[in-house]
Amino acid sequence: MKCIRAKPNGRCCAAIAVSVTTRKSPPCIIVAIRRDDSILLAQHTRHRNGVHTVLAGFVEVGETLEQAVAREVMEESGIKVKNLRYVTSQPWPFPQSLMTAFMAEYDSGDIVIDPKELLEANWYRYDDLPLLPPPGTVARRLIEDTVAMCRAEYE
Repeated sequence: MKCIRAKPNGRCCAAIAVSVTTRKSPPCIIVAIRRDDSILLAQHTRHRNGVHTVLAGFVEVGETLEQAVAREVMEESGIKVKNLRYVTSQPWPFPQSLMTAFMAEYDSGDIVIDPKELLEANWYRYDDLPLLPPPGTVARRLIEDTVAMCRAEYE
């Protein structure tokens, strides 16, 4: 079978004889950070709807997922994290990436936001949270998992 619509740098799908171009995008990371009975939540500049969520970013070339988490957290919030734990992953359709979710514990530092990335970031006690991402999102799962850990320890 011969491809009927060949594309540069593409591959031929033998089942339908059409050339398919694949795009490789860097993976994304997302992380919930806990400090005692609180979680770090931020309002991102790209979402000005009052929703507060966990920190996220892209993995750079030559960087491990763990290094990306540490770098993104430091760049966006000015804090250091420790005890990083993998939680889950999910396909991320835009920009065609894989989102890898982690939980971490606060290590040190004061919150100093990157105003290009965040409108604000603060520690929120597990029983006094702002508006959150919708259920079913990986961000919401991380927040709910962190809240459950806090409840188990502080109630």
